Amino acid sequence: MDVYIFILSIFNANIPFLCYVVIYDQKLIKDVLHCSLGRFGVRSSYAETRLDEDSNSAAIDVVADVKTERVVVLGGSGFVGSAICKAAVSNGIEAISVSRTGRPAYPGSWVDQVSWIPGIIDFIVIADFKMTNAGDVFYLNWDEVLGGATAVVSTIGGFGSEEQMQRINGEANVVAVNAAKEFGVPKFILISVHDYNLPSFLLSSAYFTGKRKAESEVLSKYPNSGVVLRPGFIYGKRRVDGLEIPLDLVGQPLERILSATQNLTKPLSSLPASDLLLAPPVSVDDVALAVINAITDDDFFGIFTIEQIKEAAEKVRA
Repeated sequence: MDVYIFILSIFNANIPFLCYVVIYDQKLIKDVLHCSLGRFGVRSSYAETRLDEDSNSAAIDVVADVKTERVVVLGGSGFVGSAICKAAVSNGIEAISVSRTGRPAYPGSWVDQVSWIPGIIDFIVIADFKMTNAGDVFYLNWDEVLGGATAVVSTIGGFGSEEQMQRINGEANVVAVNAAKEFGVPKFILISVHDYNLPSFLLSSAYFTGKRKAESEVLSKYPNSGVVLRPGFIYGKRRVDGLEIPLDLVGQPLERILSATQNLTKPLSSLPASDLLLAPPVSVDDVALAVINAITDDDFFGIFTIEQIKEAAEKVRA
C-alpha cells in the first residue's frame, strides 16, 4: 500500500497553521488535494513511500502548530481584572495576571487555569481604606511577563491625592503601554472611565487627567489596535478583604430602569454632570466580554462608550 506524507500550510487572518498529515489511502489523498477549505488559503506538498500491502489502516495522523491568544492582565486579581481572566479562560485564551496578591483565595475551576504573578505594590491610603494598583509597574520585570503575549489589558487605577492619582491612573499606565510596545505586544486595552458629562473644572482632577493621559498614550502607541473602554459604574459581586459586596443588587435594576427610560431622559443629557444620574451602570461581565472582543477582533480599536461596550459584549455572547 502507498503512504503519503501530506503537508498543509494554512493561512487564516495572518495566523499560520502547519499540519503534517500521514494518509494511508491513495483515493483519500486525491480527495484531500481537491478539497475546498473555505476561506483558508492552502499550500500543499506530499511525498510518496511504500508500506506492506497487508496493512488495513486508513488512519490520518495530524499534528498542528496553532497560535493561541495570550493576554496579560494588569490587576488581574481585582474586581474587573478577575472577571477578564475568567472570561479569557472561558473563551480559550491563555491568561496571565499581575497583581499585588497573586492568586486569589476564592474557589473556582477557572482560577486554576490562570497564571498568577504577584508584584510589588504601591499603596494609596484614604483614611483606613486601602486601595491598590495592579502591582507596581515601575519595578516590574517585564521580561518575565510579556514574553509571547498577544495583548495587554490594564485595569490599573485608584483614588488618593492629586499626585497619587496622577501616578497610578496616568504614569503607571503609560509605563505599561510603553513596555508592551517595546516588547512587540500587538494590542493594548485600557479600562478607563466615562466622563459623566462633568464640567471642565471637575474633569481637571488628576483622577480624570491621569486616565486621559493613559488613553492618549494607548492611542498614540497603538493607533490601529489600541482599545480604550469607558464604562461608568461597574456592578457585580465584588470581593473586598474576603467580604463579597453584591453591587449587582443595585446596579442591575438601575441599569434596566435607565435603559427603559432612555428616550424620556435623553433631553436631559446635555445638562452638566447629568450622567452622574443618567448613565446606565455596566455589568462587570459585559466589560470583560468587551475585552475579549477587543482581543479577538482586529477591527475593534479606538474609544468605546458604555453602549458600545455592551454591544461588544453581545457579539461575544452570540
